[in-house]
Amino acid sequence: MEAEYSRINKEPIQSPKKTSSFGKWIGGIGFTFLIALLGYLLAKTPGFNQVGQLASAIMISVLYRQFFGYPESLRLGIVFSSKRLLRFAIILYGLKLNIGTVLQDGLGLFVRDTGVIIFAIVVTVWLARMLKADKNISLLLGVGTGVCGAAAIAAVAPIIKSKDEDTAIAVGIIALVGTIFAITYTILRPFLPISEIDYGIWSGISLHEIAHVALAAAPGGQDALAIGLLAKLGRVFLLVPLCFLFMYIMKRKGFGDKSSDTKVEFPWFLIGFIIMSIIGSYVIGTTIPVSIDFINGISELTAWCLTAAMVGLGLNVSLGELRTKALKPLIAMGVTSILLSILAYFIV
Repeated sequence: MEAEYSRINKEPIQSPKKTSSFGKWIGGIGFTFLIALLGYLLAKTPGFNQVGQLASAIMISVLYRQFFGYPESLRLGIVFSSKRLLRFAIILYGLKLNIGTVLQDGLGLFVRDTGVIIFAIVVTVWLARMLKADKNISLLLGVGTGVCGAAAIAAVAPIIKSKDEDTAIAVGIIALVGTIFAITYTILRPFLPISEIDYGIWSGISLHEIAHVALAAAPGGQDALAIGLLAKLGRVFLLVPLCFLFMYIMKRKGFGDKSSDTKVEFPWFLIGFIIMSIIGSYVIGTTIPVSIDFINGISELTAWCLTAAMVGLGLNVSLGELRTKALKPLIAMGVTSILLSILAYFIV
């Protein structure tokens, strides 16, 4: 079909609908990064510097929704951030996992890491059932507690067909509680009758996010930090088989929202996660030498994409539903985290 031309200048006439859609797409993405920037700035202030950029941005996005409502005109770009950028961030997250180091030095920690994941998920879900808490949020919190916090929640959420608001609530809770536990560990460190290495292992197998492990283990010294991160990476390594296990369960029992289609979409982003892990472990720094600045830059990009994605999810949260849906899962997850810390201390 020939292009339509204007009578005046014979230039092709652009479709207003396409132009408008593109503007909303760009505007929505920009909006999520703007709130991510506000979260970054808030995280630089006293008090919030322990909470972190991710949780700060989620809090801002939730408050924005309550006071100004959901920005419908920017929905296209916001949804892109919450879906596509989220998967992209998880793929980049794979660079944090050094497979060679885990397989060479961390095999002895695998058994404990596996036990921690099973314990966290089973106990959280069981307590949630006793409390009659929201099943999806509780399951996501169990996964986040057992594996690697927000990244694990983000990876499992699409598999179990979690609602965006439930995912955002779970990520916010895991960031907040994990920070509280990390700070508590640093306070307890001088009074604990364990070595620096054991303290590092304890932090690595029991805390929620990699950032939480780094925060807690650093006061124990470089050795404690190194072994703590190694123990944590073992749990990250187990994220992929855990996701495929959930896929199998979903297909067999249709776990999740009964009103939705139970067909499970293959999580292709996990393949990207594996590929990036291989590249980060065996290509970057060996076959292809890169600078520390490059690695740090990729890490920063990952953090910003993940934060922008969580802003998109946070805009779906209603404080009214947050009060009714989050309290019981928070209690279940909090009790599980306490029990996990005690158990981990005695198996170190």
